[in-house]
Amino acid sequence: NAMGIFSAIGAGLRRISFSARIDDEYFDELEEQLIMADVGVETSTLIVERLRERAKRDRLSEAEQLRPVIQEVVRELLAASGEGGAVPTENPRVLLMIGVNGVGKTTTIGKLAARYRAEGKSVLLAAADTFRAAAIEQLSIWGERTGAQVIAHSQGSDPAAVVHDALDAGLARGADVVICDTAGRLHNKKNLMDELAKTARVIERETGKPASEVLLVLDASTGQNALIQAKEFANAAHITGVVLTKLDGTAKGGVIIALSREQNIGVKFIGVGEGIDDLQEFNPEEFAKALFPENEE
Repeated sequence: NAMGIFSAIGAGLRRISFSARIDDEYFDELEEQLIMADVGVETSTLIVERLRERAKRDRLSEAEQLRPVIQEVVRELLAASGEGGAVPTENPRVLLMIGVNGVGKTTTIGKLAARYRAEGKSVLLAAADTFRAAAIEQLSIWGERTGAQVIAHSQGSDPAAVVHDALDAGLARGADVVICDTAGRLHNKKNLMDELAKTARVIERETGKPASEVLLVLDASTGQNALIQAKEFANAAHITGVVLTKLDGTAKGGVIIALSREQNIGVKFIGVGEGIDDLQEFNPEEFAKALFPENEE
């Protein structure tokens, strides 16, 4: 029920009225509403510029005529960020999961594991967030729930060593997918980013290729903060896609557009609730349609 999900996302954008005449005031208001919906200043300006051009070119006078245009513009912006990492055929597929604490990273890993298990794949989880005992424990519980194997060391051990062991085990057991959890907080940012870079190197050394996916987990409800985090993590790791969590309820989905446009990172999955099946593949076309639905008033 993608539409149901997106109706929550679009709450901020839904206030955009298409029942006006097109004039400068309308465009100013539109730009303001996009910014309020977390689309970001730069991207909002760009969208409105494109709409102004089209309105002038096609001599549009009613805002209603802009609805399909804005859908198209948003779809193009989302498509421009591409597909991220190529999907390698040889196993194991290694997924490196990154993001700050509290965004739902470990839960997302559990949901991904459930997804791959449902497809009949063998999954191995690496508990490389060794700074928090809770993270290791949480991952073990997800392992039990989903039938994925978990490789963990004791709290405080070297994260890279855990990843190393998990990849060894994955290769030895012929696992289809290895998903690595990582710490979301160290005493300072530089340490955190160095740690990530080190983990990425271990994966490349062990498997002879970079991680199949480096997925950045962001909390949609943090709005512009999510963009700042994306920028910081992109400096430390080559991110292939984003998982946007907590899109249920109050989140303003405009941040999805800003991520694509400003960070050139596409959203791969969205988390829309607490349930195990609430991780869904992101579909740009459905998203653009749902933000500005046809059947208003």
